Amino acid sequence: MSGTTTAAALRRRAAGAGANRWVVLVVLCVSLLLVAVDATVLHVAVPAVTEDLKPGGIELLWIVDIYPLVCASLLILFGTLGDRVGRRRVLLLGYALFGVASGLAALADNAQVLILARALLGVGGAMIMPATLSILRQVFPDRRERALAIGIWSAVAAVGAAVGPLLGGFLLEHFWWGSVFLVNIPLMLVSLPVGRLLLPESKGDGEGPWDVVGALMAAIGLFGVVLGVKRLGGGESVGSLLTVLPLVVGAALLFAFVRRQRRRAQPLIDLKMFARPAFSTSVGCIVLAMLALVGLELIAAQYLQLVLGLSPLETGLRLLPLTFAAMAAGLAGARMLRRFGPRRMVCSGFLLTAFAVVLLTALGRTDDCALMLTGFVLLGFGLETTLFGAYESMLSEAPQEQAGGAAAIGETSYQLGAGIGIALLGTVMNAAYAPGLSDVPGVPEPASSAAGHSLGEAYEVAAQLGGVAGIALRHAARDAFVHGLHVTLLVSAGLLLLGAVMALRLPRAMQCDGAGAVELPAPRDAAESRVSV
Repeated sequence: MSGTTTAAALRRRAAGAGANRWVVLVVLCVSLLLVAVDATVLHVAVPAVTEDLKPGGIELLWIVDIYPLVCASLLILFGTLGDRVGRRRVLLLGYALFGVASGLAALADNAQVLILARALLGVGGAMIMPATLSILRQVFPDRRERALAIGIWSAVAAVGAAVGPLLGGFLLEHFWWGSVFLVNIPLMLVSLPVGRLLLPESKGDGEGPWDVVGALMAAIGLFGVVLGVKRLGGGESVGSLLTVLPLVVGAALLFAFVRRQRRRAQPLIDLKMFARPAFSTSVGCIVLAMLALVGLELIAAQYLQLVLGLSPLETGLRLLPLTFAAMAAGLAGARMLRRFGPRRMVCSGFLLTAFAVVLLTALGRTDDCALMLTGFVLLGFGLETTLFGAYESMLSEAPQEQAGGAAAIGETSYQLGAGIGIALLGTVMNAAYAPGLSDVPGVPEPASSAAGHSLGEAYEVAAQLGGVAGIALRHAARDAFVHGLHVTLLVSAGLLLLGAVMALRLPRAMQCDGAGAVELPAPRDAAESRVSV
């Protein structure tokens, strides 16, 4: 047996004998599935929640947004805490909090209680997300196996995002809106004892005290930045105090956090990781991929429902091929990474996704199912190929003792890219859409101005006008929206091409030894062949 093969075998034995690590992967994937489903399951329940709890406009926004906002803000805090006190411990606490918060949300009798419950779900999600990746990093020290595990992990994430609205719709047809939260409780009741029994405990070197002040600076700073970005994505004015103030305060705190980490002997996050081209490039690729594409999901949903007139269920079914293609890319990712290497894999993923986006510019006012199917399949496969290669390179480049912090950086980059993408592409869409309604024959200026806010508002204004003017406004709004969609797709394609250029800094080949794999001593006996629980 060669030295490399022997070293890989010893690493696998030290990480967990036999198939135990694959059982651990199943437990981690169930954790991820719950968090991914909960991020989208409420979307279809909003009308039922509105009818039952009668929340105000601001309360309704907080009901929807507080979960991703809190989750994104606390990823670094709990990711680095897991490195210090134990990743399994943080994960199990996340399970417990997620279950309690789900029960509170299901039984909420007013908007304030539901907002609090959703915030607690965000805290639980922030405990769970980085812990799953960092534990995965530990139990799969061999990079080849870890690549396959990350592929399965990312495929489950794609399933969760798609299943959320479908599961929510099914439950709402048979039960009340609180049922979308109750489904979490039995799964958490199973996950807690199973996780305690099967998941290995791991932590970093633990040198020095945990930087509580730095963790809070990162959390509050990220909260401010994500809140400001979400307000911009929701169409708020750039000059609004409630938009500018969170952005400025958040950015200042993050700047101070970076300076603090550079001065500390034992920082929360070793910023030297960013000096490694593979790590910093991977993070940049994750941000760019999400920035270019997440806004398109919202725009695509509007196109399918408002332009083509499909129902919400039909819209969800039309988007399923994208999810299935992403699952296929995740499952095939490990083999592609071994064959092509990180550079060609991520670069090709960006180029394939850009091609799919340009292809979709052929969509018009009529339903072209074949074109849409082709575009969505290429889009899902290309996007998941890009994200898989970037996540795997980022996680493999990080030292094992910093696995929690690295996973938190990756998830935070994902969330920030998504938020910025919604704001940026939403702005591009509005800039391209509104001028098409400025001079519609027979439509007064106030009506044209109101219709320029969104296609949904344009249809409402057209219905109020009625007659020839209403029909003209409806047709003009539809044409303007399709034009805006095309412009937005082209801007997105440009960002994806920029990502392909950035990916050229990634390593050419997949390195399975050295920095990408942790050398562990051979166990002396059967008891030492298991990871300490």
